[in-house]
Amino acid sequence: MSTEATIETPDPRKESLIEYPSQFPIKVMGDDAEGFVAAVTKVAEEFDPTFDASTIELRNSKGGKYLGVTITITATSREQLDNIYRALSSHPMVKVVL
Repeated sequence: MSTEATIETPDPRKESLIEYPSQFPIKVMGDDAEGFVAAVTKVAEEFDPTFDASTIELRNSKGGKYLGVTITITATSREQLDNIYRALSSHPMVKVVL
């Protein structure tokens, strides 16, 4: 009779509240400057080859200085989401990613 406990490896799919694949909206804020939407679109396409740019939603701030861009990607893994958040957050035109 063995008294060793078996250690189960956690299933990352059960730890996540997100079911993959799924449509996942990401809000990106930056200065309302030329090229901002194109830059966000390029990052989205890099991480989601099926990204449809026609689904992008834009919202100007009250003062008009900032632009909110909502992209909806097909999330396939936690790693993919982490990587797109990292890429967007480190982009020089991006102020905030939610």
